[in-house]
Amino acid sequence: MKYDTAPTLFPSWATSAADLINVAAGRAPADTVIRGGIWVNVHTREALPEYSIAIKHGRIACVVPDASYCTGPKTEIIEANERYMIPGLCDGHMHIESGMLTPAEFSAAVIPHGTTTMFTDPHEIANVLGLEGVRFMHDEALMQPVNIWTQMPSCAPSAPGMETTGYEISAEDVAEAMTWPGIIGLGEMMNFPGVIAGDSQMLAEIAATQDAGKTVGGHYASPDLGPNFAAYLAGGPADDHEGVFEVDAIARMRQGMRSMIRLGSAWYDVETQIKAITQKGLDSRNMILCTDDCHSGTLVHEGHMNRVIRHAIDCGCDPLIALQMATINTATHFGLEREIGSLTPGRRADVILTSDLKTLPIERVIARGKTVALEGKLAADCPHLKWPDRVRRTVHVRKILEAIDFEIYAPKDCNRVTANVIGVVENQAPTKALKRDLPVLNDIVEAAEDTCQVALVERHNATGGVTNAFITGFNYKGKMAMASTVAHDSHHMIVVGTDRSQMALAANRLAEVGGGITIFRDNTEIALVELPIAGLMSDRPAKDVATQANKMMEAMADCGCTLNNAYMQHSLLALVVIPELRISDLGLVDTRSFEFVPVLEQEI
Repeated sequence: MKYDTAPTLFPSWATSAADLINVAAGRAPADTVIRGGIWVNVHTREALPEYSIAIKHGRIACVVPDASYCTGPKTEIIEANERYMIPGLCDGHMHIESGMLTPAEFSAAVIPHGTTTMFTDPHEIANVLGLEGVRFMHDEALMQPVNIWTQMPSCAPSAPGMETTGYEISAEDVAEAMTWPGIIGLGEMMNFPGVIAGDSQMLAEIAATQDAGKTVGGHYASPDLGPNFAAYLAGGPADDHEGVFEVDAIARMRQGMRSMIRLGSAWYDVETQIKAITQKGLDSRNMILCTDDCHSGTLVHEGHMNRVIRHAIDCGCDPLIALQMATINTATHFGLEREIGSLTPGRRADVILTSDLKTLPIERVIARGKTVALEGKLAADCPHLKWPDRVRRTVHVRKILEAIDFEIYAPKDCNRVTANVIGVVENQAPTKALKRDLPVLNDIVEAAEDTCQVALVERHNATGGVTNAFITGFNYKGKMAMASTVAHDSHHMIVVGTDRSQMALAANRLAEVGGGITIFRDNTEIALVELPIAGLMSDRPAKDVATQANKMMEAMADCGCTLNNAYMQHSLLALVVIPELRISDLGLVDTRSFEFVPVLEQEI
């Protein structure tokens, strides 16, 4: 795949070594000196007062008690004023698309929160636009003033035979991507049944990554820690973020994996798993903090990795250990310990000034030696790629949908049926496989009480396909529907509603605007988040998108939903590699057995 422009890489340590040596030896002046701070050393877990950091060409030349000997008349002096100097924060596993933003706008949103490094898996756009979409994300990532390394998506589709995607990723695609300058490894290997079964494509992708000397990301979304877990580990994944309980974190770390524990907009998996460190006393260097999925409202109003660290500290973690989990641990895992993750010579000068290690106010952010945020305000440019028009035309629906397209028919002459129902779990990615007795009216199964309908509308190839089922847990009331073209990971259109006419209105609206999220109540649109790029992202500023996202969340609450950040649960209803029950364009999937199950089980 050929491109007209090649992304610019940050110069290597070797390129700058001579000048770094001269500054450290006092033979040349530093470009910048951060003076008089408390040096948080994540290698030794110490906070050392009265140190200064000398910077040359965006890298640290030396960290010394007194840097006056390498300070010249043109050296920029930044007074730390006895504040803590900590490394820029690293997110070890995340999806930029979940922020509803492009890499440029995502960077603009998180830089003021102290995030200077991200390891991102763009498998959302891969499902819609294939390798070309991955390259767009990769190239814009390398244009940013902070470090964004890309993991090549491994699984599109995430579970072959269980869903249909807009594009499929091949082993050849993975091998090609390993030659790109900003690719750090293979994205989360979600097809864990394929790895366990020795699937040739999955093993070829892993081999291409390991042959390139890069890291294989894991995704083992199963509570089974027996032979299947052992088989998955033997396949090569080096980390996993799908753990939920303490036993999950312990099992992964004992077997040589890094346990990535996440706090996203709706995934609250830190408190239970960090007990392996705070109570069991296991080696904390094998645990990494990450976000996985954060939407724009969370980023703008609550934070990013600083939010995760604060939460870990609130869960009983020592602040210095929590910082290690978001800096040096992450860098070491990806083979970048000599590049990022600590405030030591040669590393990129990614520095945060903060007055308190527990509450972690982000008062100044320096990336590659330049101030990029000050007192919560962005102070750098985040350049945009020119996204072609074709990426804004990805919602293809054959016809205008009607209420009849969302009808579920019952067997003749029955009054009630038993349905297999998806059960939403608050603050967790897994769902429950439930059963509900539902009424039948004129041969059509009706929603009842806390159960409403869920549908997947095919939107990649305009097949006209609509898969219908039932769901519980959102607690919606009245006549309403919510539709989204963010539907991990195949990213068709997910529609949830209490009324089939509202479901049709919502689906047609997204086809009209080219993708996003909408909510209808009583024939009126009460919220809209427009996501024109691949139906997943907006290139508008994060604050604008966050405003729309907040209105969407308020609209969900107005319709009766009481769950925390329930949009994230909505967006994962089609993710057929996480237990227990999911919907795809091919049917209702029991992800415990990876078998299709009928929507209606029996008559009553």
